[in-house]
Amino acid sequence: MCRKVLVLWAILACFVCRPAIAQQYAFQITFTDKNNTPFSLTSPSAYLSPRALARRATQDIAIDSTDLPVNAVYVDSVLTLTGGVLHGTSRWLNMCMVLLHDSTAILNLSGKSFISNVQVVAYYSSDLHHRPAHESGNATATRPVQKNTSADAGYYGFTWAQTQIVNGNYLKDLGLLGQGMLIAVLDAGFVNTNTHPGFDSMWQSGRVVDMFNFVYDTTNVFISSHHGTDVLSTIAGYTPGTFVGAAPLASYALYVSEYEPGDQVLEMDNMLCATERADSIGADVITESLGYDIFNFPVGYGLNFSTDLDGKTTICAKAANMATKKGMLFVATAGNDGYPVISGWGTHILTPGDADSALTIGSVDGTGTPAASSGYGPNAVGRIKPDVCGMGHSASIFSPTGYGDSADGTSLSTPQIAGWAACLWQVKPSATPYEIRQAIIKCASSYNSPGVQLGYGVANFICTEQILNVKDTPLPFTAANWVVATPNPFGSDLKIAANPADDGFVDFQLIDMQGRKVFSMHEYMYKGYNSPVYVTLPQLPAGIYTLRASAATRQQIIRLVKL
Repeated sequence: MCRKVLVLWAILACFVCRPAIAQQYAFQITFTDKNNTPFSLTSPSAYLSPRALARRATQDIAIDSTDLPVNAVYVDSVLTLTGGVLHGTSRWLNMCMVLLHDSTAILNLSGKSFISNVQVVAYYSSDLHHRPAHESGNATATRPVQKNTSADAGYYGFTWAQTQIVNGNYLKDLGLLGQGMLIAVLDAGFVNTNTHPGFDSMWQSGRVVDMFNFVYDTTNVFISSHHGTDVLSTIAGYTPGTFVGAAPLASYALYVSEYEPGDQVLEMDNMLCATERADSIGADVITESLGYDIFNFPVGYGLNFSTDLDGKTTICAKAANMATKKGMLFVATAGNDGYPVISGWGTHILTPGDADSALTIGSVDGTGTPAASSGYGPNAVGRIKPDVCGMGHSASIFSPTGYGDSADGTSLSTPQIAGWAACLWQVKPSATPYEIRQAIIKCASSYNSPGVQLGYGVANFICTEQILNVKDTPLPFTAANWVVATPNPFGSDLKIAANPADDGFVDFQLIDMQGRKVFSMHEYMYKGYNSPVYVTLPQLPAGIYTLRASAATRQQIIRLVKL
């Protein structure tokens, strides 16, 4: 994530300095292996919750070495040799982060065979933390839970515009309010979240299942910033008739990963640790309204767009991609650098919004026009980013003690889409993050003509629900008949379901009686049953057509009649 700020020992010897009172340096230390760990792949319940294991079982995801915790002996050795304070560990990338008052102590790790890399990632002029405080600060509210009335403008109140623009009200009309889904929110702080009346329902029903502050190593998340409170209000707020968020009956994990006084490279490590914790407790969706480009430390350091934002290089992009592999949908902000900025970053998206598998969100106003501040894509390798947009311009949020405030930014469109995605997932619990993400993308307003700021367009949750509808169950496919196209006869649309033998691209061509190709589609599909692809065809004359499907090891021809 940082520009390969590898602290080679010779370079580090020049960097280190004598300790000053209460200052702390943060170092990221990567280990060579997980040898002699007391944990095993055959007993994952020792490090993953039942909910996390259930998610893997549903999606047929194997437990592997990245799930194993970091070797505690290695961590203890680092702390003993450096006299440091443990800040966090990452099982996915096999590393730990430590805080040192005396940066020269890091030289004591030189030549240790179990260490592959050391990197300086932050500097604090006073103690960040010295040991876990673990205070909760959870003052729950005492007001009555309000009940659903009717899903119209009067029911949503202040959130009607941002709900209607993506047809989120359609999901709620079906009774999909996030029940049973777990959303992890990564942000800078949740000041007043524990006292605001709009969150009463969430607290009284026990739907905040986990909290942790990865910056200060404490369970108190109600400090530092109200940014997370603003973000959370757009999803979890629930006062029918006044303010209804995107997923008001979901469960939540609240994580602080952002150091509010200024960006440090360590914050991307914090995001990684928060993502891993979300995985371990069994979260379904992660939403983060944080993004990185320029850092306060190392002084003047900034990411290089062309080499770092390729969708897989920064540590937080790795976290997003790994989260997807573990069965979670990672929803990321595109950032608010749509305006030219003095920093030299230009109008680009931020990381982890560049991540390959992240559902990256831009911002529009109430008419669907891109907000001027919304960051531009694509990422460094040309992947379309943002993926879709929600209403982040003049979005409704909680005021400090009431309702009716508004704010701008992809920070607010991102959690909304994450919330509706969680509700959407209720339609088909067996779906993978890829299927959820693709359904949202394919139904967006500009899917056939994506743009650099709008991406594939404004999300449409009527269409996505229809694509994922639970009634679309696997058909009795065979090796010879692995593609089904309906209806037949067809009009202007086709629904194509497939059951390929292997992962890979499938080519579809619709041929008329003269042998002319009138439609084609190149679609990546996974082994086994895939959610149907809904296709709107060009205007065609009535007659007989042939649909040809070609995969790496299978082909099929289907005769279709156009009415």
